[in-house]
Amino acid sequence: QVQLVESGGGLVQPGGSLTLSCVVPQSIFSRHAPMAWYRQAPGKERELVATFTSGGARTYADSVKGRFIISRDTTTNTVYLLMNNLKPEDTAVYYCNVQFSGSSYWGQGTQVTVSS
Repeated sequence: QVQLVESGGGLVQPGGSLTLSCVVPQSIFSRHAPMAWYRQAPGKERELVATFTSGGARTYADSVKGRFIISRDTTTNTVYLLMNNLKPEDTAVYYCNVQFSGSSYWGQGTQVTVSS
């Protein structure tokens, strides 16, 4: 059973910053598996926010480009999502995702609320 453990969500004012973390099993992390962050707002479909491809390239949704940064730490098997200049429309449950050996694995989700 592959378990991804997320943390870092919370309530933040517009313009603020948050960093989400997702710990990935070392056996998967070391294989340079594609990793991503998704989010799902109430009443909306889950959408892709940022990806880290197996080749190390980073891609972002247009809505977060220039504000969010995806990164990873190979010493702690952790993938991060640094979110700057947060807006109310960024409010959602955020999920990390790893594609490995033909399967897709998800974290438990962490709530991010942007409100004054």
